[in-house]
Amino acid sequence: MPRPCRCRIVRNKPKLDLFKPAGIRKCELNEIVLHIDEFEAMRLKDNLGFDQNEAARKMGISQSTFHRLLSVARKKISDALIKGYALRIKGGNFKLD
Repeated sequence: MPRPCRCRIVRNKPKLDLFKPAGIRKCELNEIVLHIDEFEAMRLKDNLGFDQNEAARKMGISQSTFHRLLSVARKKISDALIKGYALRIKGGNFKLD
């Protein structure tokens, strides 16, 4: 039986929840969903410059879980940019601090 997921601590929800290519209507685009906990991992590591151990501690998770979140987030953002998809930020396993 797998271990239950721990809630990830998120300090800031994103101000916007959708990014899309300019000039294309939203209804014509495929969409990739970036979870809020993945967004928070990117914010802590890439925007604020924390190392992975410190960022993981702030989110209340292990460093390996943080690394997986960060890898998934970067892959989703890369796919959205390269394939021209809309990127929606919502959901995930988190609690606001």
